[in-house]
Amino acid sequence: MSRYLLLYTGGGGMEADPEEQQKIMEEWGAWYGKLGEAVVDGGAPFGASKNLTGNGVGDGPLGDTPATGYTVIEASSLDAAADASKDHPHLNHGGQVQVFECIDMGPGE
Repeated sequence: MSRYLLLYTGGGGMEADPEEQQKIMEEWGAWYGKLGEAVVDGGAPFGASKNLTGNGVGDGPLGDTPATGYTVIEASSLDAAADASKDHPHLNHGGQVQVFECIDMGPGE
């Protein structure tokens, strides 16, 4: 099994009223529950950011679509990780999910 990082961009809904926020959190909980032990790191939403380039440090994200959070899962392949994420609740609220394979660099854990 390999690890895959799910990078969330866009999305919304948490600015909604408390009932809608609760519904969204329940959707996420059900999705995590469906994956079970495949969830290695439940992740977190992102807050404020800085960006670093060869030109120095700037405020905010790089690019037009800022990352909004992440999760790390285990799967047998990149296709399996994408398949496990195709019904991710973030997609129901205007968000996108990118799936990246985490390359094992050997000992160190």
